[in-house]
Amino acid sequence: MKKKVIVIITLLAALAFFSIMFSIVNLNNNKIYSKITIQNLSVSGKEQETVNEELNKKYSQKKLDGIKLIHGDYETTISFDQLGVSTNIADACAKAYAIGRNGNIISNNYSILLRFFVPVNIELDISFDEKSIDTIISDVESKLPDVMIDNNYYIEGNKLIITKGKSGVKINKDSLKSMIIEEIKDFSDENNIIEIPVENVNPEEINIEEIAKEITSEPQDAYLSEDPLEVHADKDGIKLGISIDEAKKLLEEEKNEYEIPLTITKANVTVMDLGEDAFPNLLGTCTTNYDASNINRNNNLQLAANKINGTIVNPGEVFSYNQTVGERTIAAGYKEAKAYANGKIVLDVGGGICQLSSTLYNSVLLSNLEVVERRSHYFKTSYLPAGRDATVSWGAVDFKFKNNRKYPVKINAVAQDGIVKVEIYGIIQEDDYDVKIESEETSIIPKETQYEKDSTLKKGEEVIVQQGEDGCTSETYKLLYKNGLLVSKTLVSKDTYNDLPTIIKKND
Repeated sequence: MKKKVIVIITLLAALAFFSIMFSIVNLNNNKIYSKITIQNLSVSGKEQETVNEELNKKYSQKKLDGIKLIHGDYETTISFDQLGVSTNIADACAKAYAIGRNGNIISNNYSILLRFFVPVNIELDISFDEKSIDTIISDVESKLPDVMIDNNYYIEGNKLIITKGKSGVKINKDSLKSMIIEEIKDFSDENNIIEIPVENVNPEEINIEEIAKEITSEPQDAYLSEDPLEVHADKDGIKLGISIDEAKKLLEEEKNEYEIPLTITKANVTVMDLGEDAFPNLLGTCTTNYDASNINRNNNLQLAANKINGTIVNPGEVFSYNQTVGERTIAAGYKEAKAYANGKIVLDVGGGICQLSSTLYNSVLLSNLEVVERRSHYFKTSYLPAGRDATVSWGAVDFKFKNNRKYPVKINAVAQDGIVKVEIYGIIQEDDYDVKIESEETSIIPKETQYEKDSTLKKGEEVIVQQGEDGCTSETYKLLYKNGLLVSKTLVSKDTYNDLPTIIKKND
């Protein structure tokens, strides 16, 4: 028994001696101990400040580069600012340095020795806005050149116009979201490019029964009530002018567009019959400028403005720009004008009418109406600041807003003499605010220069065929005021505008 006690005492003394000597050896060691990583990057044998500088440099580079998404010839870069990415590298560095130092002599020595057999990785606490990722993915999908286009319909006069969709691709959103999150967290990967995961899909079959159900309504007369003043909107009675079976027969034809007759029963009294009393107050307005000498653009803007001018949106109703304006075709009177497509300026039928949808968008924001669907352009526009535009494309991208007010609103729109003006009228309510919109560019995306060989040019000659422009990221906010005091400041959108490359033709 006595021998066992002596042995134990001897072992404890040896352990204490070893621990003391081990501590003395490491006393002046101001570096992180071995087999320690942060975000799977080795930080062993480095001072805490050095690691902090190195990781911040890596993070800054990732933030600067952003994440590039590609699909065929399409590419776009999303920034960390858009994703709401943030992290605290200093905390992780402090945790790494504290290993082997935050206990007593024995526990510290044990922790240091244990690292030789059991490495430890410290994960950075990286936060990001998942909602922003979802929004960006939806925005990217709408801009893919080969995206699937759904069937669509709108009412024009006494006809229901149904346009057939087009097969194309659809993003695997869950997969892309996981890839983006993985790329945010990966500090070891130099490659920040993600191939967008897509699948080929077809639009659903046209469901005439469902469409008929959505558009069918009974007529309703408009009227005013006093004390307080309230407007009760009129509604047209709408139903198919032929039977469902006859409509299905029409849809069996191989066409891109179908016209189905409607029976319209007009209300006896419309809101317009109530006069200006129904819309006494200007709720919001926006004006933008364009080159009036551009005849085709002027033509397109006037046609679209005439379509939406006088439109009344009743409480709870959703206004669709595409359904109101209709498809932009030569037959409808639209002409070719400049538009953006696949990184270049091209001629497109109906080109330029995005200026009207953008002007309307700003009027909607300033009227504090609810935006249901809005997408930014691929490039910055010349007529509005970044973050204030709303692009549209027939069958793929729409601009929609909902009348979330108590009373109907009326849209006045005009495009002439180089000016596009949209006004929204209604009745001011007690719960209304004064609205201000602020937007700022949060980063610049420098323009690139692309060279194209042209053997028709003289040797050494260069010709600029497209003048480039920097892209940017932006944030837009809506500020609500009551009696001159700021009540709230709400983020409306975070947008990315790609750089428009300078294209130079040359003959080396």
